[in-house]
Amino acid sequence: MTTQTPLQTVPVPPRLAVDDLAPAMSRAMASFAAATRKSSIEPSLLDLVSARVSQINGCAYCVDTHSADAVAAGVDVRHVLGLAVWAETPFFTARERAALALAEAATRGSQGPVPAAVLEEAGEHFSPTELAELLWVVAAINAWNVVGAAAHPWPLD
Repeated sequence: MTTQTPLQTVPVPPRLAVDDLAPAMSRAMASFAAATRKSSIEPSLLDLVSARVSQINGCAYCVDTHSADAVAAGVDVRHVLGLAVWAETPFFTARERAALALAEAATRGSQGPVPAAVLEEAGEHFSPTELAELLWVVAAINAWNVVGAAAHPWPLD
């Protein structure tokens, strides 16, 4: 039996306390994020999408939070560990793949618009309402990522 060595951590200091400095905006963003959690899409899939988008955007806090939330929601650890290479692994369902492809394309919008084929593929696995909800979830996590990656306002525990 192997024992795990406790993680040795190095604190990453906050750069800017955005929640304290702009509390009205922070509250509005928290309300927006809470609304996205009322989606009809299964929470575990929303956590996978949020974790993957956060990986792309380099937001350590959000990667940690949504990966842990996915595991707590019952997502297999291999799913979470394989998110960075999801298209190359057999661990994801067609629905998960469609969601991840749409989330990635929308997140990488600076590289060009979301291809119609990506949205059409997602439409094979999601209702129009779910597609709209998924896009709002992606928009919300991208906004959080901008703040988290730039300001490091929330410490990792």
